[in-house]
Amino acid sequence: MPVEMGMWRIDGDKPLRLAAAKLPTEATLEAYLEQDPSLLGERLLVIGRQLKTPHGKFIDLLAMDIEGNLHVLELKRDKTPRDVVAQVLDYGSWVTNLQRDQVIDIANDHLGEAPFEAAFEECFGTSVPDELNADLKLVVVATDLDESSERIVRYLSGTFGVPINVVFFAYLEDEGRRYLARTWLVSEELEREATSYGNKKKGKRAEWNGRDWFVSFGDAGGGRSSKDARRYGFVSAGGGAWYSRTLRDLPEGARINVCIPGAGYVAIGETIGPAQRFDRAHVTVDGVEVPLATQPLTGIYTHGGPSEPQSDDRAEWVVPARWFEAVPAEQAYWEKGMFANQNSACKLRQEFTLERLAQHFHVADHL
Repeated sequence: MPVEMGMWRIDGDKPLRLAAAKLPTEATLEAYLEQDPSLLGERLLVIGRQLKTPHGKFIDLLAMDIEGNLHVLELKRDKTPRDVVAQVLDYGSWVTNLQRDQVIDIANDHLGEAPFEAAFEECFGTSVPDELNADLKLVVVATDLDESSERIVRYLSGTFGVPINVVFFAYLEDEGRRYLARTWLVSEELEREATSYGNKKKGKRAEWNGRDWFVSFGDAGGGRSSKDARRYGFVSAGGGAWYSRTLRDLPEGARINVCIPGAGYVAIGETIGPAQRFDRAHVTVDGVEVPLATQPLTGIYTHGGPSEPQSDDRAEWVVPARWFEAVPAEQAYWEKGMFANQNSACKLRQEFTLERLAQHFHVADHL
């Protein structure tokens, strides 16, 4: 039977059902969702409203979640129940094929002055993932739906794994106060069991230029020092296999964009040799190759007590580098929306960050 929502106010020991009312217009609900899409129960960034498709139709709202997946939100309005289900499926057939650049263009057109990357970080507190639109969610927004359409949605979702669902909103009034209540047709548990709609397609993941890498260089007090790294030409990581593993994978000739966590980017350079343990690493000083451990260093590059053995997993690992541009930690550069990652090193794909770094550090041929 069709989903029905109710809400009761408890007066003493007696429940009093609130009267259902009619929204002034469904455009009002659309505006509510654009202002606060968390009404759906998940933090979302709206990247399009009344978005025109190549087929002359208009998607009510297009939103994105923290993983970069898209959510098509279609209000029932005055369409017949079966028509709105068919329409959201039609929209899904177009949206699922949007490439990364197309998604970003749509977002920038809707967001206006704020770049998409900055808006994403403002919303979610993290940078844009490398892959966008890997998965899709189709949502019919309704105040009611007929039993036949509910059966169709359950069938598509449960049997074929189509990521379609219906969210019901009830508009209620009580002594001058107005309320919205929400429920979903298909439970979250059943949604997770459904097969992902479509396959990940080329272009949804940011293309890598084959050269640029992100490097995180911890510069905590009493630990490694970016001053040392800038003076002697190296990056390093250690204290556990998880910390050093990705840094040790850096190839020779990689262009590295070095970021101090919590501060920003401080250097762009190129690796000039393979990773070596700190106690065996060499750097070039005044044209002469010398052991790094013998130099007057500000930071500390051993882990544990002085008598504790430094196994390969525990040791600090050093990758020598030639700097194109490097600045003190106090001059670190950061803009909202720039790429950051918890790994010590990873491929840097985000064009927004690469463009900003090239402009800020005046590094030619950085793109």
